[in-house]
Amino acid sequence: MKAIYAPEKFFDGLFGFRREFDEMFNRILNNRPLSLEVPEFKKGFSWFPAVETYVDKEAKRYVCRFTLPAVEPNDVQVHAQNGLLTIRGERKFERRTKETEVYDEEIRYGTFERTIALPEGVTVERLNAEYVNGVLEITAPVAAAALPRKIEIKTVTPLTKQLAA
Repeated sequence: MKAIYAPEKFFDGLFGFRREFDEMFNRILNNRPLSLEVPEFKKGFSWFPAVETYVDKEAKRYVCRFTLPAVEPNDVQVHAQNGLLTIRGERKFERRTKETEVYDEEIRYGTFERTIALPEGVTVERLNAEYVNGVLEITAPVAAAALPRKIEIKTVTPLTKQLAA
């Protein structure tokens, strides 16, 4: 019996919808213009690496991690400009023999690009990138003034109690 849908493409639309939905909210939160159409420069990209970003308040540093399994470090470029961090690269397709029978093919190959808005206070001039075990980690110091600080609340005796005393 022939399948009604192609199993290898079944979730592509759902994952693409999630990526677009995430990007829409990221644009709203970062005050970037909304766009319903995929920008022309992004139409050629085959896949998008997962990303994790955070500010380590104790170490006073910004950390951004991209998962890039099977991507050679020489095939990745990192750029920072106008408060945006952009990585571009390519996961090259390699098959050992020409005569193969493919059973599952879930790994995406080809070019990718991700652009992340840098938080306020990140020292762009001191960005550092390290690639270990398929994870690209980009770090930079954060200015102490940009970190949130706790403000102490003082209690004051109301004026009516002071007059009564």
